[in-house]
Amino acid sequence: MNKFGSTDLNINPLGFGGIPIQRISPKQTVEVIAKAKDLGVNFIDSAQGYTDSEEKIGQAIKNHKDYWVLASKAPAKDEKSMEEAIYQSLKNFGRDYIDLYQMHLVSSEDDLKERLNPESGAIKALLKAQKNGYIGHIGITGHRPEILAKAIDIYPFVSVQAPYNFLETQSEDLLVKAANKGVATIIMKPMAGGALASPTASIKYILQKDFVTVAIPGMESVEQVVENVTAANNLEMTNEEKDGMEKDIHELQHNFCRRCEYCQPCPQGIKIHSCFIFHGYHKRYGLKDWALPRYKTLPTPASACTECGLCETKCPYELPIREMLKEVACDFEN
Repeated sequence: MNKFGSTDLNINPLGFGGIPIQRISPKQTVEVIAKAKDLGVNFIDSAQGYTDSEEKIGQAIKNHKDYWVLASKAPAKDEKSMEEAIYQSLKNFGRDYIDLYQMHLVSSEDDLKERLNPESGAIKALLKAQKNGYIGHIGITGHRPEILAKAIDIYPFVSVQAPYNFLETQSEDLLVKAANKGVATIIMKPMAGGALASPTASIKYILQKDFVTVAIPGMESVEQVVENVTAANNLEMTNEEKDGMEKDIHELQHNFCRRCEYCQPCPQGIKIHSCFIFHGYHKRYGLKDWALPRYKTLPTPASACTECGLCETKCPYELPIREMLKEVACDFEN
C-alpha cells in the first residue's frame, strides 16, 4: 500500500479509472469492481463528466461502501456550479462522503485563478463541503504540467492528477516536484487512452517510478483487472513487454497528441488538442456517442483547417497535425 500524500489514507498503487465503465452494463460493472476488490484494489476515480460512470460505480460498491477510497472531480469554476457537482456526485455514488474531490482539467493560469477565488470560485464550495464532512480532501487535475506545478505552489492540494506513461513523459518534472512536496500523484492515461498495444509494460514502467502514488487505468472487464493487477504485483518486465514498449514508442511517438497545446493558437480558431481528445475517446475508448456531442460544441470544426501548417512548426513532437485533423473531420463531420 502507498500512503496518499499528506493524508492518512493508504491505497493500492494500482487504482481503478472510471472512464470505460460508461460503455458496459451495470451488471458487468458490479462484476469488474468486485474482482478489483478481491484482488486488493481500493481506489476508484471517476468524474461528473463521465455520463453514468458515477451511478454505475455507486451501485457496484453499495454493499461495501466503506472499503473504497473514492475520488471524483468536476470542471466547475464557480462556487454554485461546484456545489451542485459535489451534491450530484454524492447522490450518484450513494455515499454521504467522498474521500477526494478534484478540480478537473485546469487549463490556464486564469482558469486556476478563477477557481481559487475565495469569494466566488469553486474552492469556496469545496472548502464548505469539506467543513461539512461531505468531502475529505481537495485535489487538482489537468493536462498542462506547468499550470499544475504553479497550482501546487499556490494552494495546498493534497493530490495532483496528470497523464504519464512511456509515451507521455512531459509531466515527469511536475510529478517529481509534487512527490517531493508530499503531494500525492495520480497517473491518468497510464495506457495513453487505450493507444498502447503493450498495456502491462506501461503499468510496470509507471509503478517503478518512486514519485508515483497510484496509476488509474480504465478497466471494463474482469480479464483486464486480472491482467493489470498481475502486472502491478510483479514489476519486472519480460522481454516481450520490453519489445512491445519499444514498438509502441516507434509507431506512436510521431502520431499521438500529448495535449501540450504548443500548437495553439490556430489562425482559424480550431482547438486542435480538443479535437484530438474527443477523437481519442471515439477511436480508443469506443465512446463516439459521448465524444461527438462534445466535439460539436467546439467553436470551429476540424474541417476549417486551411493546411497553413503553422501548428506543425510549433509541435515539439513533429506530429502530422493537418492529416490528423482530416481524420477527425472524416469521422465526426461526415
